[in-house]
Amino acid sequence: MSATYTLPSGGTTQAVRASFRYGGSAAPCTQGPYDDRDDLAFDVGGGQIPPPVTPSPRLVKLDASYEHALLVRADGTVWGWGYNNYGQLGPATSEPRVRSPVKVTGLSGVTSVASGGAYSLALRQDGTVWSWGYNSNGQLGDGTSVNRSTPAQVSGLSGVVSITAGNGFALALRNDGTVWSWGSGYSGELGDGSSSRSTPAPIAGLSRVVAVEAGYGYALALRDDGTVWSWGENFEGQLGDGTTTQRSTPTQVGGLSGIVALAAGGSHSLALRQDGTVWGWGNNYSGQLGDGTNTQRLTPVQVQGLTGATVLAAGGQSSLALRGDGGVWLWGNNSCLDDGASKSHTVPEQVPGLTGGVDVSSADCASLVLDSSGRVWAWGANSNGLFADGSDFQPGPVQVLASGFKDVAVGRTHTLALHQDGTVWSWGDNYSGKLGDGTTSNRLAPVRVMSLTGVTAVAAGDHHSLALRQDGTVWSWGSNAGRQTSQPVQVSGLTGVTAVAAGGGHSLALRQDGTVWAWGWNVDAQLGDGTTVDRPVPFQVPGLTGIISVSAGYTHSLAVRNDGTVWGWGWSNRGQLGIGSTSARYKASPVQMAAVTGATAVAGGLDYSVVVAGSSNTLWVCGTNNSGNLGDGTTSSRYTPVQVAGLTGVASVTDPEESHTLAVRGDGTLWAWGSNYGGQLGLGTLTQSQALSPVQVALTGVLRAGTGLGFSVAVKTDGSVWSWGSNGFEVLGTGRSIHRSAPGLVPLP
Repeated sequence: MSATYTLPSGGTTQAVRASFRYGGSAAPCTQGPYDDRDDLAFDVGGGQIPPPVTPSPRLVKLDASYEHALLVRADGTVWGWGYNNYGQLGPATSEPRVRSPVKVTGLSGVTSVASGGAYSLALRQDGTVWSWGYNSNGQLGDGTSVNRSTPAQVSGLSGVVSITAGNGFALALRNDGTVWSWGSGYSGELGDGSSSRSTPAPIAGLSRVVAVEAGYGYALALRDDGTVWSWGENFEGQLGDGTTTQRSTPTQVGGLSGIVALAAGGSHSLALRQDGTVWGWGNNYSGQLGDGTNTQRLTPVQVQGLTGATVLAAGGQSSLALRGDGGVWLWGNNSCLDDGASKSHTVPEQVPGLTGGVDVSSADCASLVLDSSGRVWAWGANSNGLFADGSDFQPGPVQVLASGFKDVAVGRTHTLALHQDGTVWSWGDNYSGKLGDGTTSNRLAPVRVMSLTGVTAVAAGDHHSLALRQDGTVWSWGSNAGRQTSQPVQVSGLTGVTAVAAGGGHSLALRQDGTVWAWGWNVDAQLGDGTTVDRPVPFQVPGLTGIISVSAGYTHSLAVRNDGTVWGWGWSNRGQLGIGSTSARYKASPVQMAAVTGATAVAGGLDYSVVVAGSSNTLWVCGTNNSGNLGDGTTSSRYTPVQVAGLTGVASVTDPEESHTLAVRGDGTLWAWGSNYGGQLGLGTLTQSQALSPVQVALTGVLRAGTGLGFSVAVKTDGSVWSWGSNGFEVLGTGRSIHRSAPGLVPLP
């Protein structure tokens, strides 16, 4: 960010560069919740300046603690994820552990955040501070010690320009250069000798402060003359005064001048000089001071081999620096940083693959980076859910939050994701070229489908893919009757299309005039033309008009008319057409499904079908039920539709595979049933082999979902995409060959 400050009378106006970093780490805490600290880096680009005026809000801002993380978006809203045991993620959810960012309701116009030990702070544009979460030490600053999940204003504070949160205490810097403190003061961290207080008070003797930083049980302040002052806990020499003596009032850190930024960790401190060099002191057991040793330092020493730094972050056992070129550098405990090897990094090393960084944050044993595109990346330990993919440890950066996607389509072994900008992304098995990236190489991580823009809908079959563009044309790629194309080509003769569907080896298109068009394999009469002859180009399915929805199963097809009736054709002797028991292998022309009226949507699987119908949007199912995939509480196949008990208000249902089914309700909840052999139901366990009736998946705000061969994918209303289940064909899109039994984020661009 660039900001302009007006110097006092007689001075000059100087443009300076400001970078803020909030978030820190915690050392183990034996009393109360596990706490952390929030680190602030303020690079003024050299020279002395007066206390800062209220800054303009940055586009986004990141802060992570040991337990939870907070993010400020461009619209001034706050989002959080991780532990929520004391309401530190706000009133929108009561879940104790949240893997997907949720909006903290009741806040607007926020410019920065600070995440403390199970509590949170937010600074608004008007200079007021708001707090919520754990409050046993009065750290919420509202005059009480009552926990609260709803944000409320901190008492008696105005004109605040920055905030930071430590172990049960908080600090605020006002635009007059004074520092105010509240919460626990048992280690001297309040800076005035007080043992505790539940409302803010100024720290005497501190003036012309331009940055303040809270560590685990201590604090740092930067004055406008480039000097650093410290107070609080000092067992590891983190105060930098040459002793291990606790200080209840600020004292100057010796040997430092020209400092422009600070970071406070569990028990070590960092300072950034205006020449871009970094200096550290305190605990160095894991090499977190970056001086090439593991020796404790009671006074500042220079971090080796690092220049051009702009933002700092100090964790419990590690340190991070962001350089002006957007690169991220790290040092300290290796188990928190990358491959889990026993050695530590005692000098800085660059994090590979990360560019365009604008903010960094460090938790106790995890690191987070915010890039210029607004994406958050994380790695390290994940005991408290800071990584959305649910893994226990990440050896390298994975994306925490991806947004902008509005739909997914899942084939047997691949997935398509549709972005709001009309581009399509794909991952998984690609032997037939069905990923559309110009190759036949499997993709563990998402790749963009070539040459496709303006897409409004996608469909994924077993061996091919379809896309509908906003001009009403249809494009396809993948297997094509023994031939294949690995990039999209236009389907000839189709215009005015409003929906597409892809089956085992055939395709359907619904035109705006209500007619249905089909092409592809037809050995089981799935094209509905009265024959079993394959069709290489689209033709109109006879006898169907007024159609509003279509679906392609593996070898059968379904359509919903505007009168609420359901019609099907193709493979029929498993009950999937819902016309009653029959010895006929297939129905070559459309026939009406029995017992269903008021239908609005339909989905066809391998050998079964699902219909959304009725004023209450209930589900009706028919066909094979060996795995409980019909959700009617049994494993009995059904030749005519039966209702799925206990599920109403359904907004959409997946085109199911052969063993499990997903349904999205209008309230954004996701429900699953059928086989769970690979964790595809998203229950967080493999001990439950199947569910015969719908069970709720621990994922909210779901917009659409899809099922593949032993795996599931969902897109949420916030634009993020999630996957879970078996990963035998790299279908989860995580970039790694890991399985997971609970939903985790797909690291999409």
